Amino acid sequence: MTTCSRNPKDLCAGVIYIAVGLAAVWIGRDYAPGTGSRMGPGYFPTVLGWLLAVFGVLSVLRSFIQDGGPIGAVAWKGLALVAGATALFGVLLEPAGLIPALLALILVSAAASRMFRFEVRAAAGLVALLAFCALVFVRGLGVPMALLGPWFTG
Repeated sequence: MTTCSRNPKDLCAGVIYIAVGLAAVWIGRDYAPGTGSRMGPGYFPTVLGWLLAVFGVLSVLRSFIQDGGPIGAVAWKGLALVAGATALFGVLLEPAGLIPALLALILVSAAASRMFRFEVRAAAGLVALLAFCALVFVRGLGVPMALLGPWFTG
């Protein structure tokens, strides 16, 4: 297959961004959007979907301007670990709570990298990220999630 694109990676990434962005807009079309100061359930998917689609268009345009390398092999291990970590977060959130679910998500996702090593600085960053998420989502935004679920609190 020949194409006039000079950067197949950007072209494929842009097409994926456009598809996912437009899918988010389409899924959120029946929800009330609200306004910027009083957001409805459709505001977030619609705005982020359009932003993602715009980035996709920019990526596609860039693929015709800037040179790039060919598309490499798919990193199946990394793909499986990141997708599995996301599913694991969803499964663990209610019975284990936000902190253990985030811990599992972050550690399993980090294991997808070939450079993953567990060090003291990484552990400190992990603790800071867990505290930040707990403060922002549970305390700041009032999202009704238990920090520790029934598995730990009985």
